[in-house]
Amino acid sequence: MRDIPLDKIKGIGPARKQALMNAGIDTVRAFVAYLPEKYVFLDEITPIGSLEEGGTYTVRGRITGPVREKRPPRLVITQIRITDDTGNIDAVWFNQPWLKKQLEGKEELLLHGSAVKRGNKLLLQSPTFETGEEKIRPVYHALNGIPSKAVAACMRSALEVAEGQWPDELPVTLRKRYDLCERNFAMRQAHIPDSREALDSARYRLAFEELLLFQCGIMLLRSGYGDGIQIPCTEEDGKAFWSSLAFRPTAAQIKVFGEIIKDLSSPSPMARLVQGDVGSGKTAIAFASMFIAVKHGWQCAMMAPTEILAHQHYESAKTMFEPLGISCGLLTGGMGVKERRTAKERIAAGEIQVVIGTHALISSDIVYKDLGLVITDEQHRFGVEQRTELQNKGKRPNVLVMSATPIPRTLSLILYGDLDISVVNELPGGRIPVKTRIVPEEKRERLYGFLLKEIEKGRQIYIVCPVVDPSEEEDAKNAEETYKYLSEGPLRHVRVGLAHGRMKSAEKDAVLDAFKRGEIDVLVATTVIEVGVNVPNATVMVIENADRYGLSQLHQLRGRVGRGSEESWCFFLGEPNEKLKILTETNDGFIIAEKDLQMRGPGELLGIRQSGILTPGKSVIASDTNLLKLTHDIARQYCRDPSDPEASAVLSAASEILEEKLKHIGMN
Repeated sequence: MRDIPLDKIKGIGPARKQALMNAGIDTVRAFVAYLPEKYVFLDEITPIGSLEEGGTYTVRGRITGPVREKRPPRLVITQIRITDDTGNIDAVWFNQPWLKKQLEGKEELLLHGSAVKRGNKLLLQSPTFETGEEKIRPVYHALNGIPSKAVAACMRSALEVAEGQWPDELPVTLRKRYDLCERNFAMRQAHIPDSREALDSARYRLAFEELLLFQCGIMLLRSGYGDGIQIPCTEEDGKAFWSSLAFRPTAAQIKVFGEIIKDLSSPSPMARLVQGDVGSGKTAIAFASMFIAVKHGWQCAMMAPTEILAHQHYESAKTMFEPLGISCGLLTGGMGVKERRTAKERIAAGEIQVVIGTHALISSDIVYKDLGLVITDEQHRFGVEQRTELQNKGKRPNVLVMSATPIPRTLSLILYGDLDISVVNELPGGRIPVKTRIVPEEKRERLYGFLLKEIEKGRQIYIVCPVVDPSEEEDAKNAEETYKYLSEGPLRHVRVGLAHGRMKSAEKDAVLDAFKRGEIDVLVATTVIEVGVNVPNATVMVIENADRYGLSQLHQLRGRVGRGSEESWCFFLGEPNEKLKILTETNDGFIIAEKDLQMRGPGELLGIRQSGILTPGKSVIASDTNLLKLTHDIARQYCRDPSDPEASAVLSAASEILEEKLKHIGMN
C-alpha cells in the first residue's frame, strides 16, 4: 500500500504530481493522509428567519426577483434575493461577474455561507452553491497550488485505489479498550462520511492514533540522549556580555539565562526550548549562551530558516561579539563557491567561533572543530530531523531552540516533548502595542487613503495575501493580482513590491532587502514575511482574508510591525467575528495561543508545519486536551515497559513512521 504511485489517482497528471511531491506527498497513502480542513453539514437547513449575524448557515430558498449587479469603482457586486416560508435574505458576491449568468434562470438555490450585517440589513455574503446530493461535504485546504475542489475530486479516486489496503497499526487490545474503530473504516469516513456519528468515530480514531504515535516517537527521541559536552560555567561568566549591551536585561531574560547555565554545566547535553513573544529578547539570551560557550573553548552554530534572518543575526552577532574578541562567520546557500570554500575551511579550523547560517550549516561537507552549542531559531520552521542533523555535527553538543510562536503549556509538553521549556514572559519597557482593527470590504477604499498618508510620513507597509495566484483558490485574495491592482490603481504613485514563496530565493530576498533598505514603500506578500523580516520603519500590516489564518499566525504576522518607536497598526480585512475580535483586545501571544487552542483544538495545532515529524498532511482533526493527556500517559507507560506486547507493537509502529527522523540518533 505504501508504494502505490500518485499517477494511479484519476485527475493527477504530471503537474499536480510534482506539486504534491513538492509538498512531501509522494504516494497514495500519503495523499489519503491529507485530511479535510473542515466539514459543511448540508443536511442542517436553517430557516431564513432564524439567521443571526456572525453565523455560518446552509439555507434553501426560492429566487424572488431579478439578479442585480452594481459596478462602483473597481468593484462588481452581484446580488439576489431568496425566500422561504420564514422570511427572505439577499445573497451578495463581490468581484464575481460571471455569477450573473449562472444565477439567471434558476428557481431555487441551496446556499452555504456567513450571515453579515450591512447597516440594519442582514446579508448572506459570498455563499457557495450546493447540489444537496451530499449530506456532509469535506473541505480541503488548497495544496501547493491545487485548488480545494480539485483536491476533493482527486481524493475520491485515491480512496478507490486505496480501498481496504490500510494495515491497522494499533493492536486489537488497545482498540477494544478505548472503543476505536478499524483504520480502513476511519480513513473512508474521514473523507466521505456516511453520517455525523461515523465521522466523529473516524476522527477520534485518527486523532488518537496520530497523537499516540507522535508522543511515542518524541519519547524515543528523548531516550536517545546520553552524556554530552559539559561546560563548567556560572552566571558570573555572562556578566561581561550583559554589561556590553546598550540595555539592561529583563528579569525574565536573567531567569531563563540561569536555567541555561544549569543545563550547560550538567553532564547531560542541554535540550531546551526558549519561547517568547516577538521582541521579548530571545536573541540576546542565545547570544549570551554562545558567549559563555566560546569563552570556555567551544564553537557555536546558529541556524535560521531564511537567508534574510541569517544575515540579520550575523550582523547583530558581529556588532556584539567582535568588540569582545569573538570571531563570527556566515554560511548560506546563496554564497559564491570561493566564499563558501573559505568559510568552510575557517569553520573546520576553528577560526570562526560563532557560525550563523541557514540549512547550509548541516550540509554533508561542513565539518566543525569543537561544536559545543547548537541553536535553531524559529523552531516551528524546522523539522526535528534538521535540528538533529545539526546536533550530530558535534559530539552531543548542547541544543538551544528558540520560538516566537507562543504555544500553550499543555501543547508545549507534547509538541516539544524532547525539550525542557523556558518562557520569556516579559517585554522590554518602551514598546508601543500595535493598534489592531477589523476593516469590512466597504471600507477598503478608506483604508487605501490611510496607507497613502502613512507613506507620506515616510513609513512602510506590508499587505499580506493568503495565496500567490488565482489558480489556488478563487475566492481568496492572491498576491499577484493584488500587486498588479494596487501598483496600477490606488497606490500607483508609490513604490510597490511583490514577494512570495514561488519566486526564486535570490529574487525574493532581493525584494525583501530592498524593502528593508526603504526602497519599497508597500510590500505585497504571502506569509514569507512571517519570520525574519525586521523593518523598524514598517508601521502598518494589512492582512487580506484574515479569517483564513489561525490566531497564532495572525499574531505572528502582526509582530512584523511595531518594532520601532512610531505608532503602528494592523488591519484585518474581513467581517468581525470572535477570532478577529480577540486580536483587537490583546497583544499577549500566550493568551492568544490559549484561545487558539480552545477554538481549534490541539489536532490542528499539532500539524506537520509545526512538528515536522508526523505523516505528511495537515492534521486538522478536532480533538481536546483530554485526548492529548490520555495518549501522553499511554505513551509514557509504553516507554516504561517496552517489552509488553501491546507496547512493543505501538513503539514499533512509531519507530517505522519516524524512521528518517530517528536514524540520526541511532534509534533504529
